[in-house]
Amino acid sequence: MLDIATELELSLGRGHRVGVVTVAAVHGSAPRTVGSAMAVDEAGDVIGAISGGCVESEAYELALAALAGSLGVASTDLGLSDDDALAAGLACGGHLGVVASVLDPADAAVRSQLALAARGEEAALDIDLASGEVRPADAGEARAGTLRIRRETAPRLIIVGAVDFASALATAARPLGYRITVVDARPAFATERRHPDAHEVVRAWPGDYVANESIGPRDVICVLTHEERFDIPALVAALASDAGFVGAMGSRRTDARRRELLRDAGVPQESLERLRSPIGLDLGGASPAQTAVSIVAQIVADAHGRHGGHLSERTSATIHARG
Repeated sequence: MLDIATELELSLGRGHRVGVVTVAAVHGSAPRTVGSAMAVDEAGDVIGAISGGCVESEAYELALAALAGSLGVASTDLGLSDDDALAAGLACGGHLGVVASVLDPADAAVRSQLALAARGEEAALDIDLASGEVRPADAGEARAGTLRIRRETAPRLIIVGAVDFASALATAARPLGYRITVVDARPAFATERRHPDAHEVVRAWPGDYVANESIGPRDVICVLTHEERFDIPALVAALASDAGFVGAMGSRRTDARRRELLRDAGVPQESLERLRSPIGLDLGGASPAQTAVSIVAQIVADAHGRHGGHLSERTSATIHARG
């Protein structure tokens, strides 16, 4: 449910009650995880999804029944067996345990948690599996018969260089749940108008900015400026941080020179080995939008310990990461 917090808050803000179907358990292969949700508001608008499309119709009907007050029980299973795959089941062979709830615009306590999640801050809700009642999470462990859904503080994506590639990367990465900052010292480039999908645009020297930020292992830093006066200080600071992913754009020739300059600046070899440069997976694209896709693909692959490649050529490991 917290994965669609922004959209839920918008609907509740318009005064609509919302029926929400939340994944409470996953059995077998399924593309969504526990806590994923699909909702339908009183205007009939559908928000989110709980599968790759296999059980969306059933979830839609459950949400409508919740709004109408005609549910027998709040919890049920969707996709009960492989034999149902062409009907109500999951085509990938698994099934989902779900719980249906109703959110009310007047419930300020629940909406406060949704607002936190929408801003990328930590939030948590408890859902009663018998009644579907939603409330802010209690202190301590979740009570028996309760599904606790939690959203951690959003990881950060710091993009150095307010160039066209940065704008495209912000657009491509925002749906992944990152809190996106574009930083550049040039006022003509570092504007909100040029980067509408960034959460913030900072006018500062990138090296100073990165060095003074609190950066953790879930955070990503992408250096896209192609200007050594910005690139090198920013990468020195990034590689000294705990960032889980540090990448830089440029040709192989640029990369070779950049690495020499970083060595000259005192960056140790083990830190240089963390640098993904040239950044991105080999997708063959060249435009800002295509390059952004290749960068986002590498970020996702790295986060899941994968190297990219064609799924059709894989003969081992699961398609959907767990955990």
